[in-house]
Amino acid sequence: IYYGNRAATLMMLGRFREALEDAQQSVRLDDSFVRGHLREGKCHLSLGNAMAASRCFQRVLELDHKNTQAQQELKNATTVLEYEKIAEVDFEKRDFRKVVFCMDRALEFAPACHRFKILKAECLALLGRYPEAQSVASDILRMDSTNADALYVRGLCLYYEDCIEKAVQFFVQALRMAPDHEKACLACRNAKALKAKKEDGNKAFKKGNYKLAYELYTEALGIDPNNIKTNAKLYCNRGTVNSKLRKLEEAIDDCTNAVKLDDTYVKAYLRRAQCYMDTEQYEDAVRDYEKVYQTEKTKEHKQLLKNAQVELKKSKRKDYYKILGVNKNASEDEIKKAYRKRALMHHPDRHSGASAEVQKEEEKKFKEVGEAFTILSDPKKKARYDSGQDLEEDGLNMGEFDPNNIFKAFFSGPGGFSFEASGPGNFFFQFG
Repeated sequence: IYYGNRAATLMMLGRFREALEDAQQSVRLDDSFVRGHLREGKCHLSLGNAMAASRCFQRVLELDHKNTQAQQELKNATTVLEYEKIAEVDFEKRDFRKVVFCMDRALEFAPACHRFKILKAECLALLGRYPEAQSVASDILRMDSTNADALYVRGLCLYYEDCIEKAVQFFVQALRMAPDHEKACLACRNAKALKAKKEDGNKAFKKGNYKLAYELYTEALGIDPNNIKTNAKLYCNRGTVNSKLRKLEEAIDDCTNAVKLDDTYVKAYLRRAQCYMDTEQYEDAVRDYEKVYQTEKTKEHKQLLKNAQVELKKSKRKDYYKILGVNKNASEDEIKKAYRKRALMHHPDRHSGASAEVQKEEEKKFKEVGEAFTILSDPKKKARYDSGQDLEEDGLNMGEFDPNNIFKAFFSGPGGFSFEASGPGNFFFQFG
């Protein structure tokens, strides 16, 4: 009775392992002591040993088949066993949410079971719920600082949060406590390999050996697909390498993979946005810069967004440089020569013998060439155009624009130009 009473007291204090020893001693002294068997069963169940608990409750029912408490506790033990089996299957299927659910239900009956808590914590870590996983593991370590499983879970959380050096320390400590801990051994090996490959890739990049850096980052990405944060950084690093190699579409793909893994990764958005700018995909660039500015409202990010918005606006209007066939640094003389060539090429009189559709198209191009020359030959208008400002503010209404006036002004006087017919639909150019 004394051992049984002390067992009950220890159970109230949550000291189930000590309570279990007293309860077992009580039934060793008297195998017919019903409360002793009942308390032993409850201790086993609280500690997560449902099979042993079931045997104890069955012994109580052998002594007292009407014992309702034993009947209920036996049902509880059976329920725990069922949750254990389901969790084991779901863990193999990598359905970690369901495992967490099963462990939460099992822990309602087995609140002192470290094994259930560790499995729950491991699954929380694999689900990316690191603070919750850390909390569970830390609670266990406060009670048992040598628990290898809890040390492993602490390391796993750090590993998945890209704190690889600290993670290795916990894995090593876990292996000291349990040298044959397979999960800690594998995680430690992966962590060291990942750290080494990433550092080698960074060194190669800094030396300008981009092809080697690309290979090393690619090898690092193959080490552990489950390490989302580290892999996001590796993808972004490889994207930077691809941008240096001018493989911009590949760089965009790498940065996209990075933000798929970590949608808060500002550096990847910035890198992808710059690649979008370089490939003139301005709408996509604006979207990425907006995402960045919403996350970090800095002056630098605001300016990057503004620049992208200007380029987007510019891209939606006519490209006068393209119309004239010159680059953006063309001189005044180059612009004039280009206009002369294009104006003669698209002048309506030259295409008077063509179909109505062709005439209409050439007339449109002739007008655009005149517009382009009007803007790019005027320093003020050119400056406004280059900066993305509205030209309408200068009073230039292209709807009322007459390209023939520009053509006449350009070709009139000495050295002038005229079209003369030499037959139906045939023309020759005559210069004064």
